Amino acid sequence: MDFKRLLAFFAIALAILMGWEQLFPSPKPTPAQQQAAQQQVAAAAKAEAALAAAVPITVTTDTVKAVIDEKSGDLRQLTLLKYESNSDEKKPFVLFNDSQEYTYVAQSELLDAQGNNVLKGVSFTAPQKQYTLNGDSVEVRLSAPETNGLKIDKVYTFSKDSYLVNVRFDVTNSSGHPVNLNAHYNVVRDKSEPEGQGYFTHSYVGPAVYTPEGKFQKVDFSDLDDDAKSGKNQAEYVRKTQGGWLGMIEHHFMATWILQPKEQASICTAGTCQIDIKRRSDNLYSAGVSVPLTAVPSNGNTSVSTNLYAGPQTTSVIAGIADELQLAKDYGKVHWFASPLFWLLNKLHDFIGNWGWSIVVLTIIVKAVLYPLTNASYRSMAKMRAVAPKLQAIKDKYGDDRMAQQQAMMQMYKDEKINPLGGCLPMLLQIPVFIGLYWALFASVELRQAPWLGWIQDLSRPDPFFILPLIMAATMFIQTYLNPPPTDPMQAKMMKIMPLIFSVMFFFFPAGLVLYWVVNNLLTIAQQWYINKSIEKQRAQGEVVS
Repeated sequence: MDFKRLLAFFAIALAILMGWEQLFPSPKPTPAQQQAAQQQVAAAAKAEAALAAAVPITVTTDTVKAVIDEKSGDLRQLTLLKYESNSDEKKPFVLFNDSQEYTYVAQSELLDAQGNNVLKGVSFTAPQKQYTLNGDSVEVRLSAPETNGLKIDKVYTFSKDSYLVNVRFDVTNSSGHPVNLNAHYNVVRDKSEPEGQGYFTHSYVGPAVYTPEGKFQKVDFSDLDDDAKSGKNQAEYVRKTQGGWLGMIEHHFMATWILQPKEQASICTAGTCQIDIKRRSDNLYSAGVSVPLTAVPSNGNTSVSTNLYAGPQTTSVIAGIADELQLAKDYGKVHWFASPLFWLLNKLHDFIGNWGWSIVVLTIIVKAVLYPLTNASYRSMAKMRAVAPKLQAIKDKYGDDRMAQQQAMMQMYKDEKINPLGGCLPMLLQIPVFIGLYWALFASVELRQAPWLGWIQDLSRPDPFFILPLIMAATMFIQTYLNPPPTDPMQAKMMKIMPLIFSVMFFFFPAGLVLYWVVNNLLTIAQQWYINKSIEKQRAQGEVVS
């Protein structure tokens, strides 16, 4: 019975629907609407066909795999074949990308006198889709159809064992009159953090520029965000220059347009180059420069050539490409200490051949140079440790009478010829050196994939078995027993907890940094133990401790 009712319901509903369509038919599209719909379908099909035809151009060398967008001629992907990914050691490191994960590309174009792209709406074409280095260099020529009397080719040249890419525009003018052009070069990226950035291992990411006029300058993404909100470009950097370089930097890697190669003429010879670093309307960030060109005469031609360095911040390489390009290896405010320390580390590596042992020797050398300062500091702490029982006796005698405690302690320091602050100044003087050494190791791409011994096969990655961090914790724990005990019970507890806290933190540090701290701590323990024993022996023999 229920089934018959259900069947009847569907029949009635169908009859009502058909009757409604007869009484109130849906309006039919007019011929014009039908034609517009057909045009939309045809346009979509044409766009889909064009997209299918626009196969990216792939270039493979011994160092990189590059992907060039044939339509725009932009360099949209760049994989560094000799470097491992931060997240997966089995995959190569990707510097440039144009995907959902992140955007980081290099662009170059020619602008007319009004600042418009002379090839807007025009696509390049290349004779083939894949290129492979077979010799010292490989050239990729992209040709655009003649537009407004201008025939323009964009030529990429990739070289063997190099991360330097030459980008050249060849222009032929058959317009019947001279043409003024500007070459515009951009490095564009979003503000996402690169893989491998962590709370304890964070470094600067963003635009950087070097000019003879303003020297090295970094422009934070946050400053460009403020500019976008205010509508005014107020970020601090030099706007006009006769040379230098600019681009984007991050931990270990960089992408920079070279305006003036080392010991060569600047490309700004026809006028002043205009630098523009900004947040774009699509929320991407660009570090760009416009280079004025000499007017292209009627029925004449010209070429403009510029280099893009996109690769690792290897000091020995980038220092020879452009003046002060090595500043892209960002040591922050301790540059004056970090640079010479890395120079020494590099020299040691040339002699030793292993970055791990070079770090060990460098740490020993730094410790030896700072010995006069550390010795004065440790002797002061040793004397404080020796009189610790007297300090505790004073505390017990005077209890809560802080004034009497302080007076008794000062008298004791005077009698024992101890300066309670004697160890502070020498330690403070060492801090810039040790921070500089920290950054010299942390910022050095040379340690990437560099083995030390046994289980440490990459000094730029954390210790896979946490052996070095555990040794680090043990050395810190030993140091708490060699130093004078704090008179405050809470401070004493904190001193015992600190090794545990630091060991957890060092689990995430690159092994090269932890190695440096372990060696430094072992040397400190040996030095402090020797000084403690010497002073204890002197006091036991009744000698005056100086």
